[in-house]
Amino acid sequence: MNRWLLPEDIADVLPAEARKVETLRRAILDLYQSYGYELVAPPILEFLDSLLTGTGSDLNLETFKLVDQLSGRTLGLRADITPQVARIDAHLLNRAGVTRLCYAGSVAHARTPVGSASREQLQLGAEIYGSANWEADFEAITLLFNTLEIAGLTKVYLDLSHAGILTGVLAEQKLNTETIEALYGLLQSKDRPRLRQWASCLPAKVAQALIALTELNGPCAQVLAKAKQVLPQHAAIDQALADLERVVCAVNTNCGLELSIDLADLRGYQYHSGVMFAAYVDGLAQPIARGGRYDQVGQAFGRSRPATGFSLDLLTLANLSPSNTRKLAILAPWTQDAALDKAIADLRSRGEVVVQVPAGQVVEAAEYVCDRELVLQGNSWEVKKK
Repeated sequence: MNRWLLPEDIADVLPAEARKVETLRRAILDLYQSYGYELVAPPILEFLDSLLTGTGSDLNLETFKLVDQLSGRTLGLRADITPQVARIDAHLLNRAGVTRLCYAGSVAHARTPVGSASREQLQLGAEIYGSANWEADFEAITLLFNTLEIAGLTKVYLDLSHAGILTGVLAEQKLNTETIEALYGLLQSKDRPRLRQWASCLPAKVAQALIALTELNGPCAQVLAKAKQVLPQHAAIDQALADLERVVCAVNTNCGLELSIDLADLRGYQYHSGVMFAAYVDGLAQPIARGGRYDQVGQAFGRSRPATGFSLDLLTLANLSPSNTRKLAILAPWTQDAALDKAIADLRSRGEVVVQVPAGQVVEAAEYVCDRELVLQGNSWEVKKK
């Protein structure tokens, strides 16, 4: 067996890409700090029942599981950081007002996510707790757009949905979790023949509304107008459409995003409770980021808190980012000389990259271009163009 082989869909991040990822991470976290977000770093391992609290079965299937030899309990290797941050807000910080938290850490998936080439990702995200106002949803969307802009991705398509629509449609129906999950899959795939067959045992009005959801996608104004005509009258549906209208108006006024609505796009339906959004960019078939409101997750930790936010894979973002500038560096000899050591230290303190190599050797680095060198001029070391 080749000892250098890695498991399927697990890969090393090599120097040039790793530096690009780290540069983006720092710039993005600095952006979040400018909005008042505080950085948290949850553990990569947790007890499984805590890690999966309030998240539905999808995350359970994606989570690696192992037995803790100290406690005998089942541990999970996290596949999503968002529930952990909700636990921190609800149980550890226990603040009364609005709390903004951000994070960047590795997650692992037992199965390769659709549209991804790796089972390990570097998840980066931002969450707002304690605000049920639509302005919090708008801030999350704005921050996501600014995140993608930092990476050089300025052509962004935002697809909106709302978990409250399906809640209103199924308000009078008593469906178990397995049945809801089957429905969720049919809506997501827009498989109308199978959906009609599945809904044949439901009241005709409910079945018609479910079919209508698969057709309610496209430009925002058209979808919202049609939804008001074809969906049943219900407080949850009316509130959901009003929420979407407010967000659409705010985004159209303030952000350079191309907007659309897809009311059948309910990925994470069990997870989310309000406005949901997915961001798309050229060159990637799957969303680059997903987010939305998830007010019920904190309740499982003993403290119900309104919450909204988003997350993305930083490795995918770096791969799509057009910025790929190699850093300029200064070449210096690797020799014992106090004056040389002082010159190098001074250059590095000013932010310069100084690479020392033995005489006659060259620098082999994907990250740096040595366009200058330190040379001895009389009694002092001077930087000269190569």
